Amino acid sequence: MAVWDDLFTDADLEGYRKAGWDTPRELGTRPGIVVIDMSYAFVDDRFPTGWGRTGWPCAENIRRLLDVARPRGVPVIYTTGKPAANRAERGRWKSAATAAAEEPAEKHQIVPPIAPLLHESVLTKRYPSGFFGTELASLLTFHGVDTLIVTGMVTSGCVRATVVDAFSYNYIVVVPEECVADRGELPHKVNLFDIQQKYGDVLPLEDVIAYLERVAAPAAVPAGAR
Repeated sequence: MAVWDDLFTDADLEGYRKAGWDTPRELGTRPGIVVIDMSYAFVDDRFPTGWGRTGWPCAENIRRLLDVARPRGVPVIYTTGKPAANRAERGRWKSAATAAAEEPAEKHQIVPPIAPLLHESVLTKRYPSGFFGTELASLLTFHGVDTLIVTGMVTSGCVRATVVDAFSYNYIVVVPEECVADRGELPHKVNLFDIQQKYGDVLPLEDVIAYLERVAAPAAVPAGAR
């Protein structure tokens, strides 16, 4: 049973079925992971945009995914926000939280359970999509990624925007259901439904882990490192 099944009637789904949406897709053989905005700003309740009720469990589930991906050499790329020196850099976000004159130093740091390793890229951005104004597409090309696993916060905002851009760049898109989170249950469910119907595959975390175990072999341990 999908997380959104309680929201839609048969009449709601008729148009999707007519168009042939929700067709299973074959995943690729070169996965990569992007972790969207899992910083204190979104995960920690101390911050106006933070929502720990769903953020911390999401971080723990992403950690489970990374524990499988990293030993297999699957590339992991992070995004986070960056301080704004003026109103132009803050942009036209509707939230008053973005208008603060000073920001705590840890605001844009990725939370400890899933902190980036030294060799993992952390891209800074000002707008929803992880692709907009960043090197994400270039880095994915370097790594030869054909299937992008999108995780992070929030489902209805930066996650969805990144999924749509990844789809537009012709990546196969996968969203592990337990590895994304939102402030509200309704927008979370509705946006996962829309992603599943049009842009990618929303799968249980265990299925994504099984996929990684199937297509990515553990990296060899250098001699003398045992």
